[in-house]
Amino acid sequence: MMIGAWKQMKEWFNLREVFYLLTVVILSLLLPLSFLLLATLSGAQYYLQTLTLFQYSTQDFPYLFHLALHINPCLLYVLVSIVSVGTLIQGLMGKNKIFSQTPSNSSSLSLAWILLCAFQVCVGLGIEGSIAAGLYEYDDDVSGFGAERSLLSRMIFLLGLHETTYVWCRMVVRPVVDDTVFAGARKERWVERVGLAAGLGILWWWRLREEVETLVVVAQVKNEQLMDVGICDFVGWWLYYLVVTIGMVRIVKGMMWMFMVSLCRRRPTTIEVESNQNDDKV
Repeated sequence: MMIGAWKQMKEWFNLREVFYLLTVVILSLLLPLSFLLLATLSGAQYYLQTLTLFQYSTQDFPYLFHLALHINPCLLYVLVSIVSVGTLIQGLMGKNKIFSQTPSNSSSLSLAWILLCAFQVCVGLGIEGSIAAGLYEYDDDVSGFGAERSLLSRMIFLLGLHETTYVWCRMVVRPVVDDTVFAGARKERWVERVGLAAGLGILWWWRLREEVETLVVVAQVKNEQLMDVGICDFVGWWLYYLVVTIGMVRIVKGMMWMFMVSLCRRRPTTIEVESNQNDDKV
């Protein structure tokens, strides 16, 4: 077993394998980056409506920012919702036709290409528009509106986000990268899972753990202040708790698995004790 692991480590020193690993990890982080971008744009929309962050007319912003603020979130909400709902269905049902196995035929691969390109365009447009407007200069005011969730709530969301990101990587990113780099499907390796978890952890610690809660807070603040809660605000609130639900399903399934393992270990012991008692009686 050690020899097999050593051979696998030697393969990863190949530049082609390193490029493959970095490409898979970076493209997989498009999904958590989408959550970060949606939270940032949601907070920007709120502050623009209340005129507490920007003291001048919104017409002073570049056209790219207006495009990213009013059109980009709608498309990105739809794309993220597709992946999140598919992940929840897989968690509840175990298998489904869309997310049960890696795409292999040309139609599934084409769909994966379309989803990946759509995510890249939306995330790239949103980030460029936010930078052009200088939106990230107001991080202290925009991050989460000063509200903080409990540590348990954050960990459940992170667990659900990791599960959603893993499904996104397995169903969309890896088939596209496999077809591009190696011209065919290849077996998943543990290094990819470690790299994906590490990348998500760095992104979570850097910004995501504080700013993603804006998706929930904006809808609540607008409702308390009797402001119009838009469809995007409601979808953002729903999407946050959808990921939390995915994390809770993952926890429940893990507890059930531990219970079944402990039960299976206890049953042979009980059978053995009863057999010994019968032998003593004989």
